[in-house]
Amino acid sequence: MNNPFLIGIISWLLPGVGHLIQRRLARGLIIGVVIWTMFIIAIISGGAYYPGFDFKDGALLYLLNIFARFGNGLGAFISFFLSASPPPKVASWATFEYGGRFLEIAGLLNYLAVLDAVDIYLGRKK
Repeated sequence: MNNPFLIGIISWLLPGVGHLIQRRLARGLIIGVVIWTMFIIAIISGGAYYPGFDFKDGALLYLLNIFARFGNGLGAFISFFLSASPPPKVASWATFEYGGRFLEIAGLLNYLAVLDAVDIYLGRKK
């Protein structure tokens, strides 16, 4: 692969795969397992249904929530799809807010993994 943008997009869409493509097996597996585990825990905990903030509550907080959730790549599409039809009384779950935060942190962590994969490709990091 001779395109850093393609490495970045693949790394964003499927966490850990950008490192695997560059033959960084241990790093790719660790990143992939950690991010996907956080994502799965977030979904099971009801994080996809956590509303975060509305635009009326503060544009900056709302945009930060969307930006963080979008960082999950393929997981972002899954979480946005799941959030369209929440189960009844999901807000009463004890893990509801924790799941929302896990979802956001997984997305932000994936952004860092994308930057790491692109830096490795460009030779800035070993």
